[in-house]
Amino acid sequence: MRIASLHTYPLKGCHRLDHDVAVTEPWGLAGDRRWMAVDADGVGITQREAPALTQLHAVPRPGGLLLDGLDVDEPAGGPPATARVFRAKPPVPVRLAPAATAFLSDLLGRDARLAWLADPAAARPIQRNAHPDDRVNLADGFPILLTSEASLDALNGRLDEPVPMTRFRPNLVLTGAGAWAEDTWVGGRLRIGETTYRVAEPSNRCLVTTIDQETGERGREPLRTLGRFRRRDGGLHFGVNLIPDLRPGDTGVIRVGESVLSVS
Repeated sequence: MRIASLHTYPLKGCHRLDHDVAVTEPWGLAGDRRWMAVDADGVGITQREAPALTQLHAVPRPGGLLLDGLDVDEPAGGPPATARVFRAKPPVPVRLAPAATAFLSDLLGRDARLAWLADPAAARPIQRNAHPDDRVNLADGFPILLTSEASLDALNGRLDEPVPMTRFRPNLVLTGAGAWAEDTWVGGRLRIGETTYRVAEPSNRCLVTTIDQETGERGREPLRTLGRFRRRDGGLHFGVNLIPDLRPGDTGVIRVGESVLSVS
C-alpha cells in the first residue's frame, strides 16, 4: 500500500490544496483546518449550509492566510472569543480576524467571521476513541481522514455516474489496498514513514459528499447508495479517522508514493 495523494483544507470547508509532501502534527497535517468561518453565535459554517465554500481558495502563508487574494494576518490579540465546530460541540478558544468579516459575509451571503485556532495543543480534546491528551484541529472530530482508491472504485461500480474522491475530502488517499480493507484496521495502527497513526473509527459520511467540490452543486449521490450497503452502527461509512501517535512538539513527514503498513 502506498500514499496516492495528500490534501489539506486550510479553512474548514474550503477548496482543497494538493501536496507532494506534508508534515504531520499531533492534531492533524500542518496547515489543515486551523481557520473556520463562524456565524454570529460562533458556530462553524460548513458546506452543508454554505456550498459557496467550495469556491473559496485558502492558502496558508507564514503568519497568515490568503483568501482568494485577501491577505489576512493571524490575529495577535483582540477580545477573548470561542467557537464551536458544531452547535452541540464544546467551545474552543479562538482568535477572530476582523479583516475578513466583510469578505466572508459577501461570499456566503450571511453574517460570517473568520476564526483562527491559535493553539491546538491546548484546546479541543478528541471526544471518542482517543487518549486524554489527544487534540484535534477544527476538523469535525479527528485529526486525519484516510480513504482508499479501491473502496471508491467499489462504490462507483454501484453508481450510475461515478464520483471523484474529492467528494469525501480526505487528507490521505491510499492505493494498493483491497476494497474496504480499511474496515479491518479500526482499533489498530498504520505506519507511514517514521510515524504511526491509530485508526480510531470509521468515518461517518454526511451531506457534504453530495456536493460537487468544483461547482458547489448539490445532488443525492453517493450518500443514497452508501445508505444501501455501507450502513454500520447508525452511520454511513467511507474511510477511517486517524490519530497521530505524536506528542506536542513532535512532527512526522509523509510523501506521495510512501509505503503504508498495517502494524497492529
